[in-house]
Amino acid sequence: MRLTIGITCAAALLVGSVAAPLGAQDGQGRGRGGGGAPGGGGGRGFPAQQRPLADQATRDRGKLLYEINCRSCHGADLRGGETGGPNLLRSQLALTDLHGELIIPVVQQGRQTPGMPAMPALSLPAPDIVAIAEYIHAVQATARGQGSPPAGPPIQLNIVVGDAKAGEAYFNKTCTTCHTLQRLQGIATRIPDPMQLQNTWVAGGGGRGGRGGGSPVTVAVTLPDGQPVEGPLVRYDDFIVILTMPDGTQRSFARNGDVPKVEIKDPREGHRKLLPTYTDKDMHDVTAFLVTLK
Repeated sequence: MRLTIGITCAAALLVGSVAAPLGAQDGQGRGRGGGGAPGGGGGRGFPAQQRPLADQATRDRGKLLYEINCRSCHGADLRGGETGGPNLLRSQLALTDLHGELIIPVVQQGRQTPGMPAMPALSLPAPDIVAIAEYIHAVQATARGQGSPPAGPPIQLNIVVGDAKAGEAYFNKTCTTCHTLQRLQGIATRIPDPMQLQNTWVAGGGGRGGRGGGSPVTVAVTLPDGQPVEGPLVRYDDFIVILTMPDGTQRSFARNGDVPKVEIKDPREGHRKLLPTYTDKDMHDVTAFLVTLK
């Protein structure tokens, strides 16, 4: 009898079982990301992350009823059991339901899902189904969103593991054609986070550290009559080039092969060319050197 009831419950909750992101919540049913009050919409958009949780007694009762009626299909962790029940943590029906109002009619009236055997109605009283639903919602409220970091305090990574002297030697050999050490002084104060500092120099940002670093990409267009037009680049492809004029307006030029002549000046070009040549050691060493420039 228990197996039959379990299969019926599994089929009833199968409706709309689709992948859906789950937001982490605290014990009161609040989305951790939104910080709203219970039921106040502080979650990530699903009722499962917004609804207030039932009292502990109701959840405990629902857990017991779930173990008796649903575990064989849906598993101890609600992610599917041995007899093929769907993952209730991703069920659209279970996510959308607030307090059993969507689950009750499906369980009590039964449903035939295409591709699945027909499942008869289950004669569980509504209060029991509500208790099961509240238990399911309580488990959903503990689920972390896809891509969330592991539970616990944030992991602090120390990326300053290189040789600062080797980084200085690399800088003097490779970077001084565009950057001066004098103008780089203070970069570690302006960008105190070593990871952000590393990302900035690898990508070619940083502004004041270079001759033209931080400047926009510009383009010089030489028209067939020899007239030059230059300004910040807006768009460039095989058919058109668009730039911004000194008065703020935009001017476009149709391209036909090499006419007009187009010359793009990108202050980050040197960094892009170097990117494939960096070794892990190079990146660690240069970062270790740059963090000393306070």
